[in-house]
Amino acid sequence: MKKRKWSIALVALAMLLAACAESSGGSTTTAGGTEGSTTTAAPSEGSTTTAAGSVGATPYENLNAAMAGDYAGTTVEIVAQWAPDGAEAESFDAALQPFRDATGIDVQWNPTVEYETALQVRVDGGNPPDLAQIAQPGKMAQYAAAGSLVNLSDWFNVDQLTQDLCCGFVDMGSVDGSLYGVFWKTDVKSIVWYPIQAFADNGYEPPTTWDEMIALSDQIVADGNGSPWCISIESEAADGWVATDWMEDILLRTAPLETYTAWYNHDIAFNDPAVLHAAELMHQIWFTEGYAYGGSDYINATFIGNTQDPMFDAAGPQCWMQKQAAWIPGFWGENKDFTDPAEWPNQPGEDVGFFYFPPIDEAYGNPVLGGADMFVMFNDRPEVRALLEYLATPESAAPWIERGGFLAANKNVPVESYTYPNDELATMTANATSFGFDASDLMPADVGAGTFWSGMVDWVAANGEGTEAVFQGIEDSWPAG
Repeated sequence: MKKRKWSIALVALAMLLAACAESSGGSTTTAGGTEGSTTTAAPSEGSTTTAAGSVGATPYENLNAAMAGDYAGTTVEIVAQWAPDGAEAESFDAALQPFRDATGIDVQWNPTVEYETALQVRVDGGNPPDLAQIAQPGKMAQYAAAGSLVNLSDWFNVDQLTQDLCCGFVDMGSVDGSLYGVFWKTDVKSIVWYPIQAFADNGYEPPTTWDEMIALSDQIVADGNGSPWCISIESEAADGWVATDWMEDILLRTAPLETYTAWYNHDIAFNDPAVLHAAELMHQIWFTEGYAYGGSDYINATFIGNTQDPMFDAAGPQCWMQKQAAWIPGFWGENKDFTDPAEWPNQPGEDVGFFYFPPIDEAYGNPVLGGADMFVMFNDRPEVRALLEYLATPESAAPWIERGGFLAANKNVPVESYTYPNDELATMTANATSFGFDASDLMPADVGAGTFWSGMVDWVAANGEGTEAVFQGIEDSWPAG
């Protein structure tokens, strides 16, 4: 495993943030691959002195006041979807700890099972948390339209945020020109994982084109080496989202980005011929006899965290390739039994590697599909503002990056701070010919996290039959207006 190059003391946030200000005249290599620097707002009248003794050490007014101890003894509640007993939950809590230590604010965070439903119940009941993590801009827009969210544009340093975030995330966190969500964590989904040594032992090589990937799948079947693909989509209240990722990634490779954008905006029908063509190619992998381990029953019934268990069978891989984002290594085989990535028996980059999900039509280059998590505000108080501002800084990502499995939405995080695979994913994103944000997350929530998900479950249950009828049903469900 690659050596971790960027470590911080969790109690030293004040010094880190002050250093951010002091380095504004210098430059570092960022995830965007360019020379960039963090811009620091000039001290204004009434600015505060931070714990590190620096005036206006961050570009954020409320965070500076919090660093000066103005809100010590207050409490902020934040909720997020990361599994309560997993490595992600511990990593997120580690990311919050420097803020607690430096400000004296008690940040209470609650990992929540059945997250989307639980959050909606709290909002509907008039008892929302102060801050909440949301992955779907469509869901954020729904909360904003209902008047449930705080309009951040009234006080947030949006100019700074625009400089810092990659991939158009400020626009995606906005509704009608007003900011409601601050993106923090991102995932690159256009990758396929494979067992390195088993590939080498069998003479298999990572494919670089779609045709090579199909040929490799056929070879694995012909060799009697089990199934080439590990695929499943059961995810509690979110069954089906893995299938939507496949559809989106293929569409980005077979149609212009303008078509992809028109699709999630419903400027073309959900079942446009370009979309049905993508479904046809997806069908080739998901439903060709012998390709997907366990067939349709396994796909629909197996939890996504157990998808790739057959890859780690003691007798050798029973499935060989899994298309999934960079967070998946914590679920590989016995890795699930360890919260410390250093103790994982199956190490990314050593035991399992990834290849880029291959291009299909060279006219559309090398696109990348990604998703991201934002934080939204339901209750407006100074200490809540301060925590949200902290999450906008590159320093907030450092503890999770230190632990592995995190790719920041903030492009000012130095590439050299990442470990495998996120160092390579940051470069992949920077070099992509286009970046497609997860389309299902941009659609109205009733479709993107509703009928699209459930429709893909129905499609799998029918073993890929009735494609046109399934997609017509999703089209018919699109909200009017």
